[in-house]
Amino acid sequence: MEKNLFKYLFFVILLSLSTQACKSEYERVRTSGDPAIILKAALEYYEQEEYQRAQSLFELIISSYRGQEEAEDIYFKYAYTYYHTRSFISAAYYFKNFTQTYSTSSFREEAEFMSAYSNYKMSPKFRLDQTYTNTAIQELQLFSNTFPTSPRVQQCNDLIDEMRAKLEEKAYDEGILYFNLRKYTASMRVFENLLKDFPETDDTEEVRYYIIRSAYLLAENSVLQKRAERYQEVVDLAIEYEDRLATSTYVQEIKDMRINSQTQIKQLDNVRYQNQSTGSGS
Repeated sequence: MEKNLFKYLFFVILLSLSTQACKSEYERVRTSGDPAIILKAALEYYEQEEYQRAQSLFELIISSYRGQEEAEDIYFKYAYTYYHTRSFISAAYYFKNFTQTYSTSSFREEAEFMSAYSNYKMSPKFRLDQTYTNTAIQELQLFSNTFPTSPRVQQCNDLIDEMRAKLEEKAYDEGILYFNLRKYTASMRVFENLLKDFPETDDTEEVRYYIIRSAYLLAENSVLQKRAERYQEVVDLAIEYEDRLATSTYVQEIKDMRINSQTQIKQLDNVRYQNQSTGSGS
């Protein structure tokens, strides 16, 4: 037992001394003030995947090598240290800056892609703000347009499809939320925009159903002066739905809303006619 404890303590002490020695070496290089020594160590740390240390050392010498042959490789690897440490905002910035600074570089294509891909990595779940998603889609599309023969184009298209599906899901969820909150005008607007932005959606039947259902409930809950106009909108939308989607599971309910809307319009017309007749008779 004592022998095993001794071995354990010896190992811990040895590991501690090794860590301290490594740390001392890093500090010695970092404070040396010699760009050549710092660059050599930074590249070694980079190859060893110690990206945080490599990043810190690259930062010390970027300005020293500006305009020199090594500058391009230093800056490219520096951008990657942010990507590898999951600092995607900085990674996107430095990759994009690389493409602008070294526009003729053989690394430009990869840097352009990595700028877009870093934004993709920041794309959140569909219920959250989708600013990074939209930025990533724009940059991936720009990459495909700029480098149409790149082997990465197919990956760009796949990533765009993935993110567009997320945006579609967010729009659908938002439309349902407004519908459940009885904000029918907002629900209609969101669903109509969904159909414009995603014309190939698989949810066409359901989305159009909610547009008509929202229009119908809006008409039902409108002030008297607006009901006829809004019921007529329901009729127009329903007729289009019945023509386009005759086999939909919603078509009977759509038909019922249309018939009821037409009945309501007739009743409103009769009331208006009676009121006019009464007014003219007096």
